[in-house]
Amino acid sequence: MEKEKKFYLVAADMGYGHQRAAYPLIGQAAGRHIIIANNYPGISQEEKASWKNQRFWYELISYFKKVPIIGQAAFGLMDELQDIPPYYPRRPFNQTSPQQQFFFRLVKKGLGKKLIDQLNKKPLPLVCTFFVAAYFAEYWDYQGDIYCQICDTDLNRAWAPIKPATSRIRYLATTTRAVERLKLYGVGEKNIFLTGFPLPKENVGERRQILQADLLKRLERLDPQGVFTKKYGDYVKLSLGRGLQPRLAPLTITYAIGGAGAQRDLAPVLIRSLGQQLRRRQIKLHLVAGSRHDVNDYFQELKRQSGPATRPSLEVLFYPKKEDYFKNFNKLLRTTDILITKPSELSFYAGLGLPLIMTEPVGAQEEENRKWLIKIGAGLDAEDLPSINDWLFDWLNYGYLARAAWQGYLEAESSATYNILKIINRDL
Repeated sequence: MEKEKKFYLVAADMGYGHQRAAYPLIGQAAGRHIIIANNYPGISQEEKASWKNQRFWYELISYFKKVPIIGQAAFGLMDELQDIPPYYPRRPFNQTSPQQQFFFRLVKKGLGKKLIDQLNKKPLPLVCTFFVAAYFAEYWDYQGDIYCQICDTDLNRAWAPIKPATSRIRYLATTTRAVERLKLYGVGEKNIFLTGFPLPKENVGERRQILQADLLKRLERLDPQGVFTKKYGDYVKLSLGRGLQPRLAPLTITYAIGGAGAQRDLAPVLIRSLGQQLRRRQIKLHLVAGSRHDVNDYFQELKRQSGPATRPSLEVLFYPKKEDYFKNFNKLLRTTDILITKPSELSFYAGLGLPLIMTEPVGAQEEENRKWLIKIGAGLDAEDLPSINDWLFDWLNYGYLARAAWQGYLEAESSATYNILKIINRDL
């Protein structure tokens, strides 16, 4: 790029999704860092406590969901606040939501004002990956352009402005469904850009050369019987410039849980079910603890208990700082063959040519992400996990996983980071 415009990059520390969306853009951000809306320098104790309370209840209820009856009821009440209305029959939906009203009351009481006052001393474009930051930027009269990055395949009313017809917030949408949803919420078409979800440059490359090289190797490992190659090999060669040579090779499986740590208990099930393959070095299993000390302690204990024959095939990914975690997680994905995760923001990583095996969705957004992955053919619902050693290898031998990897590459946008930077640089 001949000319690059610096911008402020603002996310919220609530799970991983908002900061994961921001991380690929960090290279052009002012100061090369992410501003955390709920923990920025100069934030008042009152404002910080308000944010902390929201995060505490979200993580508690997300983890508490697995408790029969009471936990599910509590989660249901919270999820209702984040409900996404049915898309069909298609109709306008302009009224505000309870979640939106709740956060906007906090904004009127001063949420984010100190941050906007600081940034207004030197206005630059402002890229937010959480809707509340876009709210308070507009409310407190931020002097630069305001962009809001959508973080799921569909979105509830809270992501759109209170008064969409007069708002100047510009939306960076992940999917065509997200674009159309914003229109139904009343956002003007001129303020909506279809970009995709930002993926790490180090996994893609400006001309997708890194992504394509990694995908070719992955497809060969995911198609040991040559079933996918027989059907689609000519198309792959035409698209990527090289044919496939299917081979039997050890698989790398990565199991990633969300920021609330709610599905950590599936890890011992995977270790037991894949025990024979782990001991024989047929599989390398990476357990992603992210930046959570408690999850890391839990996974490390599982590794210790797994025994000397299994232990070399188990790795735990943990970094206390989120940016370090994202960097090393992205590096791991380059050699990952299968990603097992709930359909969170990681759903978009199907664009890297990664087949996703989906665990149970947590919340309305993840339900929509799951539907999207199934529609584009890049994600498969996990079957009975205690018997994964049976069905996983059937899927491998039938070519299902290679096909899912290829469909993700074809259907999920992988150049969103570059698309977003072009939009910001164009608006000079």
